Amino acid sequence: MSEKELNEEKSTVKTAENTAEAEEVEVVEEVFAEEPPKEEEKSEQLLQTEIEELKKQNAELQTKLDEAENRILRVQADFENARRRARLDLEASEKYKAQSLISDLLPAIDNFERALAMEADNEQAKSLLQGVEMVYRSLLDALKNAGAEQIEAVGKEFDPHIHQAIMQVEDENFGSNVVVEEFQKGYILKDRVIRPAMVKVNQ
Repeated sequence: MSEKELNEEKSTVKTAENTAEAEEVEVVEEVFAEEPPKEEEKSEQLLQTEIEELKKQNAELQTKLDEAENRILRVQADFENARRRARLDLEASEKYKAQSLISDLLPAIDNFERALAMEADNEQAKSLLQGVEMVYRSLLDALKNAGAEQIEAVGKEFDPHIHQAIMQVEDENFGSNVVVEEFQKGYILKDRVIRPAMVKVNQ
């Protein structure tokens, strides 16, 4: 082989080697150029997954928070209702504290009224009745001071809230549905009826 041919062959081999090296560099460059997008895509997927998980946890926490707020509002409402009932009970207890005592005194007052309805035929009986009337008036004053009063009946229009009709009559001297006669006095404590008046009503 001549020196020229030898030089040409070396040149061909060197060119082939350069071409191979260039191809290897190009392959390596392509590999390194493709890897980062894969890692970035993977990171974005992980980030998206984490975001979805956080959204789910946030929704669950919001639901629990709403439930807790609703429970707190219900407890507050129950507490306010209980406090209002307790206040009303206390006010009613204070307002009507004398009711039990007054109810116990009514039979005695009825007996005083029956005694005062009797006719006195001598001075001794009249003196006794005067003493009875004084005690009776003292009891009525005590009831009034406690907030209790007698219910007006005769000549008043019948009111089923404060009157109890036990008889009906036809009397031209009274209008229709008017109380004609009272058999037993009724009493009211402030705005509460302790005992309705037992009455006779005109038709």
